[in-house]
Amino acid sequence: MTIDHTVLKGRLKSLLFLMVLMVLVACGSRKKTVSTSTAARTAMAMSNLKSKPLYRFITDWTGVRYRLGGLDKRGVDCSGFAFLLQKNIYGNELPRRSSDQATVIRTKSVSQLKEGDLIFFSFGGGAVDHVGVYLNNNYFVHASTTRGVVVDDLNLPAYQRALVKAGSIKN
Repeated sequence: MTIDHTVLKGRLKSLLFLMVLMVLVACGSRKKTVSTSTAARTAMAMSNLKSKPLYRFITDWTGVRYRLGGLDKRGVDCSGFAFLLQKNIYGNELPRRSSDQATVIRTKSVSQLKEGDLIFFSFGGGAVDHVGVYLNNNYFVHASTTRGVVVDDLNLPAYQRALVKAGSIKN
């Protein structure tokens, strides 16, 4: 029996990611803690990704800090992260700003979203000011201003209140 080292390496990386995620959840310095069930659901969303390159991209970028205008591992903003993910994983060209990115999508309801679709928010109450990339089961990845690149639950009330548009890139 031959061992496929690429598969083994991928599984080890997945296991390491899940272990790091659990440690971060357990050792957070915030008073509000994330429940194990939340961490488990986040890990499940990651394990259910259809695209292995997307999985690798997210694990490589998880934890990279937020930096307005950033486009590299020293720091990235939300639209920069969506821009890089779409370009590197799907070969899609997007405008750089989230408000401009929102103009190049075919609108869908959240229930119709597929892996890789974009989700737009307005936390300031006006125009689009944040973007994330849909994964599955109402989870999405984005560059949070306070936590850097993270996977989050779209069902959280803060996201539900701010959600303004979602859909796929027009081809």
